[in-house]
Amino acid sequence: MWKAGEMVTRKSYGKDVCFVVVEIDEETETAILKGIDVRLMADAPFDDLAKVSEDELRQFEAARNQVEGECLRLIQTRRAHEYEKRALRKESRFLSHPDFFERPGRVLHLDGDGTYLQKCLKMYQELGIRAVGQHVSEVQMPAAVIGLLEQYEPDILIITGHDGVIKKGKDWSDIRNYRNSQNFVRTVANARKYVRNMDDLVIIAGACQSHFEGILDAGANFASSPQRIMIHALDPVFIAEKIAFTPIHETVNLYDVVKSTYTGTDGIGGLESRGKYRLGLPKSAYS
Repeated sequence: MWKAGEMVTRKSYGKDVCFVVVEIDEETETAILKGIDVRLMADAPFDDLAKVSEDELRQFEAARNQVEGECLRLIQTRRAHEYEKRALRKESRFLSHPDFFERPGRVLHLDGDGTYLQKCLKMYQELGIRAVGQHVSEVQMPAAVIGLLEQYEPDILIITGHDGVIKKGKDWSDIRNYRNSQNFVRTVANARKYVRNMDDLVIIAGACQSHFEGILDAGANFASSPQRIMIHALDPVFIAEKIAFTPIHETVNLYDVVKSTYTGTDGIGGLESRGKYRLGLPKSAYS
């Protein structure tokens, strides 16, 4: 008998994704699953489940570390290149001065998954981004978002958690056939009513297989998932990093943004948006 907390894969999908069992329905012999590394909620019959061995778990962890390492190396290389380019332009008046300081954009991250949120907050810290995280269930996000915007006044808002196409749903254009896309759309719409200018507040929203078009139409700058694929747990962070470190007088390069993610244009897309990075003088002796 399966139980909540067990690590499993699905045999019908070639054991491609590692899940944790979050809920059991003994009457229908079905388990509700949550992705460990991808922002996906799914259901599967008991006979489709396979327990993850210790060796398989190590393989999943190694693959996760490789993905995160590659994304970090890409970001670090890009930052070094952009720093050199700015030094050759007018920003050199700052960069040549020993007392200049950097002020990347501030992030408010709403996440329906507390475990993923902690992973993201750790990555923000590693990337030098000022970020505040709030664990809020997807269904509660529409009501909570305005109060949190008033409290934290971020430059970048991330709205994410878990999503997925419901198996019985046949029409992928119908937002009712998604687990949480309607909640993401309502949350984005409420946030956009509060801050109408898309450059004043950059919104990144969605999770695995989310209704990309509906989320963008609600007012998001970036959304998942154009091809209804699974996205990596940290993909929203890598989008936010590019926006946070693009100068305010520049438009974010869409291709560079998506290149920073694991899933690329199949998993994330969006609209032209201005960056949130500022340079300042002088550096305080008391900071």
